[in-house]
Amino acid sequence: MIKARNRQKLVEEIEKHFPLAPHVKKAFLEVDREAFVPSEFKHLAYKLDALPLSASQWISSPLTVAKMTQHLELQGVDSVLEIGCGSGYQAAILSKIVRRVFTIERIDTLLKEAKRRFGELELHNIITRFDDGQRGWKQYAPYERILFSATAKRIPDILFEQLAEGGILLAPVEQTENYHIVTRYYKKNGRISSETIESCLFVPVLDGTQK
Repeated sequence: MIKARNRQKLVEEIEKHFPLAPHVKKAFLEVDREAFVPSEFKHLAYKLDALPLSASQWISSPLTVAKMTQHLELQGVDSVLEIGCGSGYQAAILSKIVRRVFTIERIDTLLKEAKRRFGELELHNIITRFDDGQRGWKQYAPYERILFSATAKRIPDILFEQLAEGGILLAPVEQTENYHIVTRYYKKNGRISSETIESCLFVPVLDGTQK
């Protein structure tokens, strides 16, 4: 009951800043953020703060996760590819809305921790991969939605190739070192168009993998 109340309070805090669609709100009410933060930060799990993880990474603010989830326009969507699994919280939220979530992480220790959480929470529709996410995941392409959970200087062409016709790719794109813009790309008739949504701040996409 306490966890359910905490999730409800979190949703109320998010909605003070950003109104949630019913399907997004339902997902947030079903996932315990506490399970995804390091033990020393459990008392801050339901605040609207980004929190540090191992390997110099961060779990995004719940407000940021809510915005990115809603900007993906997920109703009726079957498959999402996430670049940058991190703690796994974003993937867990996505898993409550779409049938299949494919998530890639380049830092082995983070991915192992995330996989353990998915198992404990019985989130069996999340498929993980240890790799440089900028290469995508050709085996299961095309994806109706692709989400970058880290800032990119540019979107690799191979990811647009793996995006389904009519699909959306959402990414924080670096304009300058301290100025990133959430950008939504659309694929229609094989052509890519884009629109900017709002400023943001994410950790950068890095090349290669890290054991």
